[in-house]
Amino acid sequence: MKLEIVTPDKKLFEGEAKSLTVPGSEGSLGILDNHAPMIASLKKGTVKITDAASQVQKFEIKGGVVEVLKNKVIVLAE
Repeated sequence: MKLEIVTPDKKLFEGEAKSLTVPGSEGSLGILDNHAPMIASLKKGTVKITDAASQVQKFEIKGGVVEVLKNKVIVLAE
């Protein structure tokens, strides 16, 4: 799936990802390829990405929104 993580200041990540875990306001959300369309609010926590090379990257966020649509994920983070 294509993934973008954007903050008001810069783009933190752009590329292919195998999986993504985000801190949803109602609990942790795991997102894989071909996930159902979704929009969810995020709370303070860690965004964990497993990229196409199986490398794990982590980013701390203060909150935001995640959108999943047609195998593309956009995280608008604070």
